[in-house]
Amino acid sequence: MKTNQHLSSLDLKNFMDKVKTAEAGHKLDLSSDEDLSLAIMNLISIEEHLFFTGNKTGKIKYFNILNEAREMRKELMKLIVKNPEGELWCTSKHLLAASMRLFEVGTKAQTKGDHKSAHKFFEKSYHLYNLFWGLNLGLVKNVGVSLAETHTKNTPITYKKSDFLGKVSGIISKILDCCRE
Repeated sequence: MKTNQHLSSLDLKNFMDKVKTAEAGHKLDLSSDEDLSLAIMNLISIEEHLFFTGNKTGKIKYFNILNEAREMRKELMKLIVKNPEGELWCTSKHLLAASMRLFEVGTKAQTKGDHKSAHKFFEKSYHLYNLFWGLNLGLVKNVGVSLAETHTKNTPITYKKSDFLGKVSGIISKILDCCRE
């Protein structure tokens, strides 16, 4: 078993212990952090739009506004991505950006009446969003790992999918409660 491709049994045990604790009535109340993550997503989109607007118009003022939005986004990300190791900071930013873009592509597909494609984009968006939380809550230690070999009958959660992102989404969905006030 390659350690960079699979969760070690110790990592899986620690992961499942965290999940069991969260499921035992200690749901994480991250409603403010979830709202903050959505604000960060929108700031990333604002940066992207200002980049294209600046280039299309040739007006420097858009790049200056982009920088202001970027600084605000960096400040807000520090509230969620507290101890970034390696490239977790950039990975977190790109997970949120990709999640937001896939959501927008799904919304456009739905508007065109292509509900099947929309659902696929929404699912991918949701999986990336949950991976962001899994990484930043310390529930996922190795990006790109597969839980397929570690799924056993003793696992306290019934997963909807057999792929890694599906399992992460199933777990995160069970422990995050964005509707608590």
